[in-house]
Amino acid sequence: MTIHQKSGMTGERLMFKGTLVDIQLPSKAGQDGISVIEHRMPYRETPPMHVHRNEDEVFHVLEGRMRFRVGNEEIVAEAGQTVLAPKGIPHSFRVESFEGARCLTITRGDDFETMVREMGEPLKAAIRLSYQEPEPEMIKALTEACARNGIEIVGAPIMSPELPPLDSRANAYKGLALPGKDVFTLPMK
Repeated sequence: MTIHQKSGMTGERLMFKGTLVDIQLPSKAGQDGISVIEHRMPYRETPPMHVHRNEDEVFHVLEGRMRFRVGNEEIVAEAGQTVLAPKGIPHSFRVESFEGARCLTITRGDDFETMVREMGEPLKAAIRLSYQEPEPEMIKALTEACARNGIEIVGAPIMSPELPPLDSRANAYKGLALPGKDVFTLPMK
């Protein structure tokens, strides 16, 4: 028996499309090919609508608030809640909490994990995550990497309902002080 025990951000750490990912459990660690990836994402982060052809994608929200579209359903999930995006069903999400969000994605197979490794870059220094509009070159590279790994881009990211800009945080929270910032500051391992 092999025990794969980790706590915190201790796996392979990569920058992936403006987010920080940590491969907590690689698909090759066990016989069933289960992959667990931790994501730290800034406010407004949203991937394009996409379909996994070979694997379900399970999202477990650890911190923050995320809006999911799975097929024709819309679901808002917060810390402690889990959302299933079955294979073959178009889905996307958007981070709606000012402080960003942290979640796990769990898949059986290595399509998603391989695509993340392909598109990701090793983290080399402390970073601050903040949402960035994707550049055309990044969209093209992501679309190609997804296609190589059983994932098809089928639509635009979630853009509605409209989210307030970060400067309106004080108005949105009626002057309450929030712990943290709109981005994560993370040290190296």
